[in-house]
Amino acid sequence: MSERIRTLTLRASAIALCCALGLGLAGCNDEKFDTQSQIGPNPQLPEPQQYLFPPMHLADVVGWQEGEAPKVAQGLSIKAMASDLAHPRSIYVLPNGDILVIESQGPGVEPVTRPKSVVMGFVESLVTSGGGGGGEGESNRITLLRDADGDGVPETRSVFLDHLKSPFGVALVGSDLYVANTDAIMHYTYSEGQTQITDPGTVLTELPGGPIDHHWTKSLVASRDGSLLYVGVGSNSNITENGMEAEKNRAAIWEVDRATGRWRPFATGLRNPNGLSWEPETGALWTVVNERDELGPNLVPDYMTSVKDGVFYGWPYSYYGQHVDPRVQPQRPDLVAKAIPPDYALSSHVAPLGMTFYTADSLPAKYRGGAFVGEHGSWDRGEFNGYKVVFVPFSGGTPNGKAEDVVTEFLNGDGQARGRPVGVAVDRTGALLIADDVGNTVWRVTPAG
Repeated sequence: MSERIRTLTLRASAIALCCALGLGLAGCNDEKFDTQSQIGPNPQLPEPQQYLFPPMHLADVVGWQEGEAPKVAQGLSIKAMASDLAHPRSIYVLPNGDILVIESQGPGVEPVTRPKSVVMGFVESLVTSGGGGGGEGESNRITLLRDADGDGVPETRSVFLDHLKSPFGVALVGSDLYVANTDAIMHYTYSEGQTQITDPGTVLTELPGGPIDHHWTKSLVASRDGSLLYVGVGSNSNITENGMEAEKNRAAIWEVDRATGRWRPFATGLRNPNGLSWEPETGALWTVVNERDELGPNLVPDYMTSVKDGVFYGWPYSYYGQHVDPRVQPQRPDLVAKAIPPDYALSSHVAPLGMTFYTADSLPAKYRGGAFVGEHGSWDRGEFNGYKVVFVPFSGGTPNGKAEDVVTEFLNGDGQARGRPVGVAVDRTGALLIADDVGNTVWRVTPAG
């Protein structure tokens, strides 16, 4: 069965289940709400709502037709650098300019413990496993693209690493290459210019994986001096419905000693942290975070934030500082009192999964020092939100102004998904690279002309 047919079949089954229970998929009855009011340091937070079944609005996946491409902001141009990939999730640029494209399939679904789990399992298959739309070949690998002359057309494309387990994050320190699989940080020895690694690698540190592995993407970044690794470990549920034992050591950013593999929790209460990046002016660690669902179409705003050592950011007991989530039992007022709000909201359910700071000088000067964010897009509000790459300007190490649309129209005019952006990176020429895990493409954004 093709991926497209399987997706449609699953969707029909989910809709049929909802109808049988006398429920419907939301999509036409959202209150009018200004999503811009949730972008910035002080987002508008409406009253929470609770549901037996959450609102759902799923974008049918159609993929990119020949000649189609996303739309870019004025002064920019976009072109596919590589296509026919198998769910590209993130991108890492090696010092010699070679580009690593991390292609991944999710490791599986949660156990079905209640009627809602049937529908939610289907939704998660779209949100976290690529959603169909092609790329049915080999995945769970890293593909190397070599564009020696910097024209955006790779002269070499090879399988760099294969037989991985839902990989996502990559970091290189000297000749030590680290890959964050969903269940472990793996170590490989790398030589500059190498186009393939066949060594099986060794485990540096095990990470929380299955049998339940709700948020499986593990973002990875090395410290500036190379002695430490930081890895994002998402929660094992939306809001602890799989039990607190399943959340052990999750919803956190770990700090890992590269020499020994020992780790400690660096920051906690972060539901699903990804896009770990160093802010260039202050050197602070930043992340983008997917917040909780099922409190309404306009709660809770996803966000980006600096990450402070030892700080608790609220999940699961509260959101945006000390706004208590009434669904979590037992309550923990002691932890809520410690929770701090994040730095900058990106609007509700945009699902940010990638972030990079721009320190090159190829793109227009307005982008220098700020952050590009890949927003994978919503599934649980009537009007779609996200499905684009935005730019957040920075000044003095903090966001300074509204997020601006940079790459859009991943949805077509009928609300169908031609693609969904995930990871973002900057190549050695200063071009912006975007991993599109539904369109199975790496896009390259350059100055117009």
